[in-house]
Amino acid sequence: MSKKTLNHANLSALGADRLADLLLEISTGSADIKRRLRLELSHDLGPAELGRDVRKRLVALRRSTSFVGWRRRKALIKDLQTQVDMITGKIGPADPTLAFDLLWQFLEIAPSVYERTDDSRGDIGDVFRGAILAFDDIAECALLDPTILASRVWDAVSDSGYGEFDGIIGLVAPALGEAGFAHLKSLVAAYADTPLDVVDDDHEAIHFLRELRSSNSSHRAEQKAALIKMVLQDIAIAEGDTSAYIAQYSQGDLTRPDISAEVAHLMLAEGKSKEALALLEAADLEGRVFRQEQWDDALIACLIALDRVDDAQTHRWKRFCETLNDNYLRTYLKALPDFEDIEAEDLARAHALQFPDAMMALCFLLEWPDHSNAAALIQERIDELDGNHYEILTPAAEALRDRHPLASVLLWRAMVNYALGQGRATRYSHAADHLKDCGLADAQIEDYGLFPTHQTYLQALESRHDRKTSFWSKMSSAR
Repeated sequence: MSKKTLNHANLSALGADRLADLLLEISTGSADIKRRLRLELSHDLGPAELGRDVRKRLVALRRSTSFVGWRRRKALIKDLQTQVDMITGKIGPADPTLAFDLLWQFLEIAPSVYERTDDSRGDIGDVFRGAILAFDDIAECALLDPTILASRVWDAVSDSGYGEFDGIIGLVAPALGEAGFAHLKSLVAAYADTPLDVVDDDHEAIHFLRELRSSNSSHRAEQKAALIKMVLQDIAIAEGDTSAYIAQYSQGDLTRPDISAEVAHLMLAEGKSKEALALLEAADLEGRVFRQEQWDDALIACLIALDRVDDAQTHRWKRFCETLNDNYLRTYLKALPDFEDIEAEDLARAHALQFPDAMMALCFLLEWPDHSNAAALIQERIDELDGNHYEILTPAAEALRDRHPLASVLLWRAMVNYALGQGRATRYSHAADHLKDCGLADAQIEDYGLFPTHQTYLQALESRHDRKTSFWSKMSSAR
């Protein structure tokens, strides 16, 4: 290996003095590098000294009000991650109590950071979401008063506007213990008993303001109820109390398919298969059902747990026929005896070919995969395939172009026809590429059957859309 390669051995050979000089030179004009070097020097003086520097930096980050643009975004993320690394990697092993307090302070700066940045990519949020997970190790080792910790937890979750403390109850559960959970429950109960508006002054102006806000009282009541339910359910999960978790759902909640499915799985885990099935059967499945797949999965699990395998199979096949969801078909076929699965798969393919929604049928056949039947579907029902769905038709055409070129051409034509017919100028470049692909595939197609040949199609297209010069200019190299 070259002596000039930047690795640990070669750099160590330079010696401490030369490396120190280089670091001083490199850090000139770089606040980030200087800050990191100071943190490393503080670490050599002990966790308390490093903790003071980290706390000082967190205060500065919290007080800052300047908007962080894209040029400074990476630097901010690196700065935030550096503070987390110092807390968890260097302070935590030596002084977990101090590390716990600093990590809590780090999460508390999240709102101020979010308010002055654009986190549409979610990478800043990733730092905070990663940081909170460190409580799982630190909290158990830290010396914490359970009652005080419970108060801190309640204050945090009741004012976690950006979700920065989501999941904190479960992460600090060992540190809370029985006494901490008892106090946390008492705080939740006290909050539940507190009126929405606690006003000590009966001044006329106060009454006026209360009347103005009355229209929002219902919304605020819902927010309050949602917070109480969330915290009590998090406590129940941390304590392993399934009954307490379920108790937070109203009878109306339990008729929702998604919630009934969640609760049914919890009941199944406790061996309450009959109760779980009864709950699912009482769910409201009328109209459009939110997350019905979760309900279906729970129902099938209940039927299998009750040794009603035939009923589970019937439901799988029924749901496949209704949705063309390949997960139902795969599990259905897997449970069949040998050779019966082949016949059932043939029936499934035949059903897909006749499915009312041609686009869904095409997606299923491509995903299965069954390219031969996908090509047959395209040739039979091309008029039912919407050329606007380029996100489906483009990869479909690519998947079929080698062995089923006519099917690919028909899909390309569908997208070209849509783009030109609707005057979608932004798609003209793609449409031109699709038309060129049609020309390339022409040599592979011996018989167009009932469809026009490439030359006939091209002439008709030129006649019908001769005024769309911006499109034809993109085709000039191929014409």
